[in-house]
Amino acid sequence: MSVKLFQTLSDKYSEIINKEVGVTDDNGIIIAHSNFQMMGKLDQDAATFLQGKSQQEKIDGRLYNKVIVKSKVEFVTFIQSSEPQDNKYLELFTLNILNLKSYYDEKYDKNTFVKNIIVENILSGDILVRSKELHIDYNSLRVVFLINAISEKDIHVHEVVESLFPNKSKDFVVVIDNDNVVLVKEVKSKDDYKEAYKIARIIVDTLNAELLVRASIGIGTIISNLKDITKSYKEAQMSMIIGNIFSSDKNVYDYNNLGIGRLVYHIPTTLCQLFLDEVFKDNSAHSLDNETMLTIQKFFENNLNVSETARQLYIHRNTLVYRLEKIKRLTGLELTSFDDAVIFKLASMVRKYLANVTN
Repeated sequence: MSVKLFQTLSDKYSEIINKEVGVTDDNGIIIAHSNFQMMGKLDQDAATFLQGKSQQEKIDGRLYNKVIVKSKVEFVTFIQSSEPQDNKYLELFTLNILNLKSYYDEKYDKNTFVKNIIVENILSGDILVRSKELHIDYNSLRVVFLINAISEKDIHVHEVVESLFPNKSKDFVVVIDNDNVVLVKEVKSKDDYKEAYKIARIIVDTLNAELLVRASIGIGTIISNLKDITKSYKEAQMSMIIGNIFSSDKNVYDYNNLGIGRLVYHIPTTLCQLFLDEVFKDNSAHSLDNETMLTIQKFFENNLNVSETARQLYIHRNTLVYRLEKIKRLTGLELTSFDDAVIFKLASMVRKYLANVTN
């Protein structure tokens, strides 16, 4: 943060109200003062005030106020105080300090710049110009990770992610909202998706270990310039949505490996319902109980191998054959047949998709 802006404001403000004003950092060091000679000195009263819990306090003829940004004390503003209206003067001075910081962050903070690209709050033609001003490589290979971590506790997911990727000139951590954080990570190769998946797993495991939250991550495609960060972000969003529908038991979803789920998600719901009506006539799917659905799941996991499925379910082979015949009677589909198995698998995914979009 440039202290020059704070100093200019302090000078003008003091000139208007004819009182001493200033700003210290979070250690009590004066970084702006209406008396320029005071800059760089320790304000012991401010340092003492910072140790306390009060938001505002009057000490030795000065009124001090903590400037809090994102739940953290960034600065202390102060004013020479002898009259009741001095409290209002200090509030106005503090508000101007906050506005100046916001302006500075908007113009010079790299993470803010990247966030503006993600949320499409900057013209594409300005991205190249701003990247040069901020000394960010426009054409580096990057991939976007969308990190979702929901918790009732006051947690700071972005701080953990920042500690994992401290190179702020190449990797950017952006807070989207209370539950979502974005990591824009530089990679070495345009086909480095295995490495991207490993990174996602490291983030998930670290968040689980350090914050005790269950996080999920969507991974976009690798892009070759800053302008396409938005594209990779939207892909990460899409992978999270599709993954939560069809693979809710997982917590890392890669846009490049969404499988049939991607296809089903883009089919109009009217066509999905027609397909279900065709496959499961008379709502025959509703007659399949949990035990039967578990049997089908295991049967598919074992590539339609009857013996291996029976072994994993701890049942006799004939019992499994009986269950498969029961499924055929109810649905008309013989799951030992590859074609019928594909139809059932696809219909099950369509059914799950419709259940999610209609709720």
